[in-house]
Amino acid sequence: MIKTESLFKSFGDTAVLKGITTAFYPGQTNLIIGRSGAGKTVLLKSLVGLHAPSSGKVWYGDTDFFALDKKSVREIRMRVGMLFQASALFDSMTVEENVRFPLDMFTNMTAKEKSIRISSCLERVSLEDSNDKYPSETSGGMQKRVGIARAIVLEPEYLFCDEPNSGLDPKTAIVIDELIQSITKERNITTVINTHDMNSVMEIGDNIILLYEGKIVWRGSKDDVLDSDNEILQDFIFASPFLKRLRDKALAN
Repeated sequence: MIKTESLFKSFGDTAVLKGITTAFYPGQTNLIIGRSGAGKTVLLKSLVGLHAPSSGKVWYGDTDFFALDKKSVREIRMRVGMLFQASALFDSMTVEENVRFPLDMFTNMTAKEKSIRISSCLERVSLEDSNDKYPSETSGGMQKRVGIARAIVLEPEYLFCDEPNSGLDPKTAIVIDELIQSITKERNITTVINTHDMNSVMEIGDNIILLYEGKIVWRGSKDDVLDSDNEILQDFIFASPFLKRLRDKALAN
């Protein structure tokens, strides 16, 4: 579990996070949603230590993350996987080399052990025959799956995903959502996803927080979304005129 306690973050005179207290649970897809500028990315970066909070705490289990020394921070980060918005693959490396990169950086595994781990991860994301391909030879959806394989190769306890469906067509986005959710549950990972994709919210939102102007204004699960009378949530869900018309039509019937 990851918890935040009265988390504030400012840049100069601009307050971005304004007292975030929440929890992200293992075995669940924990979603951070909200409009652009709500503080989603800053919260995610604060959770992984890329931004130090102005005040407040981030807990990994019973460990106060920002009170740790450098060695202990590295040990925590060994237990963290990250899926970036643009996949962030190395263009000059093959799929296998991209997935191996964290193993080379952070472990003393033998070449054989690395090969076994890499094969297992690529098989898990249905890319077992893509070892020798370069990112330029793969589709956007395949690159996301390579990113997932790389993110789980260290067998993390925590997985952070920044807009994992960005740039994907709806069908591929569903595949990525289902893959992240199934890996989360089977490995009991604490997965935190920063997203604006309403399909993700309604399909895999086990634990959702809605940020608005740096504060949590709603929390719940996908089953709570449509029944909520929270106006900010409803405005976020039905931001599209098309969805608003569908809602109004359903209410009229």
